Amino acid sequence: MSLLPNAIFARKNMITKKGSDKKRENWEQERLLMVKGQLKGRGISDERVLRAMEKVPRDKFVPQDYQESAYSDGPLPIGEGQTVSQPYMVGIMTQCLGLKGEERVLEIGTGSGYQSAVLMELARELFTIERIPSLGERAKSVLSELSYDRFHLKIADGTKGWPEEAPFDAIIVTAGAPVIPETLVNQLSEGGRLVIPVGSRFSQKLYRCSKKGKSYIKEENTMCVFVPLIGEFGWDDE
Repeated sequence: MSLLPNAIFARKNMITKKGSDKKRENWEQERLLMVKGQLKGRGISDERVLRAMEKVPRDKFVPQDYQESAYSDGPLPIGEGQTVSQPYMVGIMTQCLGLKGEERVLEIGTGSGYQSAVLMELARELFTIERIPSLGERAKSVLSELSYDRFHLKIADGTKGWPEEAPFDAIIVTAGAPVIPETLVNQLSEGGRLVIPVGSRFSQKLYRCSKKGKSYIKEENTMCVFVPLIGEFGWDDE
């Protein structure tokens, strides 16, 4: 039986839609498995964090060439020498922030925008800084496409923070720093939390710093490996 051109076009669209629906179902299944195995299985217990990471489609934030590995247990390249963090690291860092829903959060290192989306599921308002324009624009586009709109993004040196919008209830740094930048601690509200990897360019330890008066309480967490935090109060751009 032959088909008229319009019928052929409609049939192709139907096949494409079925394929897209199937792929979306597969992504959702992989996302649930990721949360169960990589997060719950390693002790991440904050139910709000787990629900957020069940919802946010990591596959939308990775380049096309790496989509099949979107829910794998590891970081993935996103261009410009940067990566989207391992799901477990996103989970543990977000859990360390202790978000309840009413916070103003500062993110240093927008990157792909994946961590940004998770934060917007958990906080009232997000301020995010990216130093590489192409990454910032791409992240903004993906976030807007997914209907995330409670964020403010700027291209700047993240080690300086965003003083004109301070104080923040929580600050998360998604790159490895040589030391804890006082500029960021000073932009925390009383009782605010800073989560940051600190160490060498090639290996760091994750810290949570809680603001108390003019000082802060520092707690050690897990070992980790992030790209270097480049900026005036971080590493030089070598």
